[in-house]
Amino acid sequence: MLGSGRISVGGQVSEAQLQLLVGMGRDPITGEPLGRAYPEYRSVAERIEARTGALDPALDPASRAEAVAAIEAEESERGTRRAVAGFDFTFSTPKSASALWAVADAGTQTLIADGHHAAVAEVIAFMEREVAATRTGATGRDGAVAQVDVRGLIATAFHHYDSRAGDPHLHTHVVISNKVQTVLEGKWRSLDGRPMQAAVVALSELHGAVFADHLTRMLGVGWEARDMGRDRNPAWAVTAVPEALVKEFSTRARHIDAETDRLIERYISEHGRRPSPATIMKLRAQATLSTRPEKEMRSLADLTASWRERAGRVLGADATSWARGVTANEEPLLLRADDVPLDLIASFGQDVVDAVGEKRSTWHRWNLTAEAARQTMAFRFESTEDREAVVSLVMDAAEAASLRLTAPELASSPAVFRRTDGTSVFRPKHSALFSSEVLLTAEDRLLERARTTTAPTVPLTTVERITKRADSKGRMLGEDQAAALTKIAVSGRMVGLLVGPAGAGKTTAMSALRRAWEHEHGRGSVVGLAPSAVAAQVLADDLGIQTENTAKWLDSHDRTGETSAKGQLVIVDEASLAGTLSLDRITALAAEAGAKVLLVGDHAQLQSVTAGGAFSLLVHDRDDAPELVDVHRFVNPWEKTASLALRHGRTDVIDTYAEHCRVIGGETEAMIDAAYTA
Repeated sequence: MLGSGRISVGGQVSEAQLQLLVGMGRDPITGEPLGRAYPEYRSVAERIEARTGALDPALDPASRAEAVAAIEAEESERGTRRAVAGFDFTFSTPKSASALWAVADAGTQTLIADGHHAAVAEVIAFMEREVAATRTGATGRDGAVAQVDVRGLIATAFHHYDSRAGDPHLHTHVVISNKVQTVLEGKWRSLDGRPMQAAVVALSELHGAVFADHLTRMLGVGWEARDMGRDRNPAWAVTAVPEALVKEFSTRARHIDAETDRLIERYISEHGRRPSPATIMKLRAQATLSTRPEKEMRSLADLTASWRERAGRVLGADATSWARGVTANEEPLLLRADDVPLDLIASFGQDVVDAVGEKRSTWHRWNLTAEAARQTMAFRFESTEDREAVVSLVMDAAEAASLRLTAPELASSPAVFRRTDGTSVFRPKHSALFSSEVLLTAEDRLLERARTTTAPTVPLTTVERITKRADSKGRMLGEDQAAALTKIAVSGRMVGLLVGPAGAGKTTAMSALRRAWEHEHGRGSVVGLAPSAVAAQVLADDLGIQTENTAKWLDSHDRTGETSAKGQLVIVDEASLAGTLSLDRITALAAEAGAKVLLVGDHAQLQSVTAGGAFSLLVHDRDDAPELVDVHRFVNPWEKTASLALRHGRTDVIDTYAEHCRVIGGETEAMIDAAYTA
C-alpha cells in the first residue's frame, strides 16, 4: 500500500522513512498524508499565555497575581498531551534459548535468530487477522459506533541481541504505526487501541509457543517447564540447557535480587518486621530502577567471545562444542492439528476455564487465548498454522465451557455491516464477557448461607454486659461498634459481616466479640483466618487467637481432614481480598460443623487477586450489614473526613490533602525516591 509499491515486507527501514511515518503520519516514501494529520496540542506555556491573556484587565495586581498562579498550577498539573503515533511490542526468546544462541557456531546462531524472527512475523500476521481494527462513526473516536476491519498493520522491527547488563538476550521491538486503512472504504484511520492492549499477554504467550516450535523443527531440541518460585508462572526452557548457564547469563536479575534483599534487610532493621508481599514488590521496583545500567554498544563478535568464555567456565567444556551436541538431534516428533483428538481439545478447554476462573470472576477471549497457549505449550507442531488451529479450537471449547454474560444480538445486521466471519461491526471483535457456572453457583451458595439463621449465637444479656465494660486497655466501645457487635452475635446468620473503613475500630469490636463469644462457647472457640500470612499474624497479635492463612488452612483440611468445630466463630479478616471459591469452601465446612463465619473487611478497598467480589456481593445483598462509621485512627478531624471521602471515590478531596501539605511535587525520579523513602 505504501510508496506506490516500492516498500516490501522485510525491507530495511531508514530514519527518514520512520520520521515520515511515525513522526508525521505520512507515507514513508511519497510523503503523502495517511488520512488526518496527528492532532497537535498546545504546550503548557501556550495554554497559560492564552488564559492569562483572557483575564479581566480591571483586576488589581494582587488578584491578578493570584489568578495567574492558579492558572499556572492547573496547566502544569495537566501537562502536555501528545498524539499516539504507534504501539511498541517487545518479543523475547526464553533465556535458555538466548544462552544456546549466544555460544553456538555462526550457522546455528543464524538458524535460532531466523526462528525468532519468523515467530515474530507470524505473530504480527496473527495480529493483523485477529486483533487489528479501527473505529468509525459520526460520533467520533470515543463514541464510535462501528469497529471495522483493516487491510493490515505497518510494523517496523528492531532486532537486539543483548541486555543492558551485556548478557545474551535475543529480542525484538516491534513498533506498529497508528495508521491503518479500512477494507471497505480504503480510508486511512487510527488503529483501535483497546484490542491491541487487551491482547498483549496472549500475543506474548503465542510468540513463545511458536518460537519453541520453530526451534524444535530446526534443531530437534526438547522443552520443559521449570519452576520459577512463588507467585510466578513456570517458565519453559530448552531441556538440555542447564539452569546454571541460564543463571550465569541473568546478571540483571541477580543485581535486582541482591538489591531487593538489601532493601528488605534495611526495612526489617528500620521497622522491626518483614515487609508485606506488596511492599516487597515496591522494593523490587525500586531495585530495578536503581540498578539499571546505561546502554552500552558492543559488537556481536566481542560479546560472543565473552559469552563463550563465561559459558565454558560454567559448563566445564568448550561452549561451542557443547552447543553442537545439544543441537544434533534425531528428527523430532511433530503434530498436525488433526492429530489432537476432539475429546482432548474439550478437556483442554475446561482446564483453561478452570485456570482463568481461579484468578478472575469474568474474562474475555484474550484471557482464554493466553491460557490456551500456555496449556498447549508442551506440544510441538509441524507448522504455525497447526498450532493456531489447535489454540483456536481450545479457545472455542473454553468459551463453550464458560457462561456467556454478554447478551446475544437481538437483531441481525445487513451484510454490508458484517465482517467476513459474520459478526456485526457494531460489536467489537472478541468483546463478549464470560464467567463460569462454578463461580456463580459458589456465589449462590454464599448468599444462601448469609441468609440462613441457624448458626450459634450469644445471648443479648451477655453481649450487653461486654459492650458496657471497658477492655483491658480501658477502651469503651463506641455506639456503632456496640450496635455492630450485637447484630453479629445474636443474628444466627451462618455468614456474618462486619464492614468498616480503615481506622474505624474493627479490631476493637472484634476483640469485644471474642470475649462475648468465648464467655458463651468456651475458651478457644474463636479462631481467625486471613488471605495472607501477614494479615493472619496481625489478627493473631491483635485478638490473641489462633490464626492461619486461608490457603494453608484449606490445604491442611484436604490433607488431614482438620475442620471447624461446633459452636466456633471463624473470623475471616481482610475478607475483600479473599477469593470467592475459598470463601465458599470455608463457609461450607463451617456450616457442616455447626460453626459461624464472620467476614470482616471493606468492600471499598482492595479486591482479591484471585476471582473475587464475594464480600461486596454479600454486603450489597442486605440493607442491614453491620458497619462501623466512626473513624478513630486519625488525630486531626480533617483527616477522618478526607479519608472517608477518598473511600467513596471523591477525588476533589485531594485538594484538602494538598492544603495541609500532605502532597508534594517534583521530578519523576525524585518523587519515586521520596515515596519509597516515606
